[in-house]
Amino acid sequence: MPHQRIETETAPAAIGPYSQAIVAGGFLYTAGQIALDPVTGKVVEGGIVEQTARVLANLSAVLAKAGASWADVVKTTVYLVDLAEFPVMNEIYGKHLGSARPARSTVQVEALPRGGLVEIDLIALLPAG
Repeated sequence: MPHQRIETETAPAAIGPYSQAIVAGGFLYTAGQIALDPVTGKVVEGGIVEQTARVLANLSAVLAKAGASWADVVKTTVYLVDLAEFPVMNEIYGKHLGSARPARSTVQVEALPRGGLVEIDLIALLPAG
């Protein structure tokens, strides 16, 4: 089955040999996004609030490039360095997603690239057309 790479300059470029996202079988599969500023390529300053907001903005840019929105997202996975940050991340996440309520898993990890505090990836069902 053929697939299509999704790349946008409004989200950070991949920092390794991977794509920002792939479209296959009517679904969008994103790479994990950390809190990199797409202009500077550096992790945004601040804590879990700022980093979560940046990660969600990066994912929004990838969704938009693929012609999708958060309403099309069916699954997210959140990786946190510290699960004690879950309530704060969850508040920012909920505000950003609005009425969208995809399935979600959240796991604690020992470390993330570039010292990030949060990483999120997603799967979206692309609109027909």
